[in-house]
This record gives sequence, C-alpha cells and structure tokens, in this order.
Amino acid sequence: MRRTAGGRSLPGLSLHPSGELLKAAYAVNEPLCALMPDGTIAAPKGIFRFKTLDDANRQQEAWLAEAMAQARRTRQA
Repeated sequence: MRRTAGGRSLPGLSLHPSGELLKAAYAVNEPLCALMPDGTIAAPKGIFRFKTLDDANRQQEAWLAEAMAQARRTRQA
C-alpha cells in the first residue's frame, strides 16, 4: 500500500490575489512584525557572500537573535 503525505498544493502567484490569500499572508507576517515593532530589520545593509546556504542561515539567525535581544533590552529600560 502506498501513502502520500502532504497532498496540499500551494496557491499560484497572481497579480491580484484573493482576499483569503491576503488574510493568510497577514496572519503569517503579523507575529513576525511584532518581534521588531520599531521597524528595524535584523540584518545590516550590505552584500554578503556565503559559501553554503547553511552558513547564510546561521548568520541570519545570529543577526535576528541579536536584534531581538537588543529590542528586549530597550523595552526593559
């Protein structure tokens, strides 16, 4: 017997997305925006080159962790 997992398909890209898709995107983005309420971004400006995607992901996570810690320090002060 063969089983298939993850049979759900992603919606296609569109210049005019439906209201349901916009609400779903908002639901995903809203908690992320709440992490950095002052509008800053975690990564510094510039062009960064990495040998592997793992290196890039590690650096991005480090920037995000530092930005979140800084935001928390400013909220506590």
